[in-house]
Amino acid sequence: MRVGLIGKVRRIWVPKGEKIRQEIEIDQEWIYLNLAVNGVEGTLHWDWKPNMRQESTGEFVEQLKVEGITGIVWDGAPCHRAKSVRARGVPVIQQPGYSPELNPAERVFEELRKEIEGQVYGDLAKKQAAVEQVLTQLAADPDRLKRLTGWDWIESTIENYSTEKMTVR
Repeated sequence: MRVGLIGKVRRIWVPKGEKIRQEIEIDQEWIYLNLAVNGVEGTLHWDWKPNMRQESTGEFVEQLKVEGITGIVWDGAPCHRAKSVRARGVPVIQQPGYSPELNPAERVFEELRKEIEGQVYGDLAKKQAAVEQVLTQLAADPDRLKRLTGWDWIESTIENYSTEKMTVR
């Protein structure tokens, strides 16, 4: 998820007849949140990177591998398809293109956006801290994460494929 200082206007309630004024930020500065969601266990793993290039993504995959992650469900973003990222040895289940509804991380991103957008932060570090706070709250509530991201199709896929059957693509 790209987290930046280009603001979004959100719907708000105001008394009838009152003019709505919302401040927004217009600064092209951002950082990237790499997020891994385990919807079966209700856990999160995340890291911040300056870009979504294959080197940064590869570092995150390596970190996940060290933390014991044995497989990844991913979309077809260019950095996800890079050979240097796939060579890290973590099996990948490839999602069809243009299907964010199948990506558990997208549900977490929706929750993040609900909490952080529509506010003016002033600098990227403050917005990043706000995201960290929401992620920490989500990580502390595994049951909520399971409800958000623990979909039946993921559980049945895990049951049907043992780690030995999954191949690195």
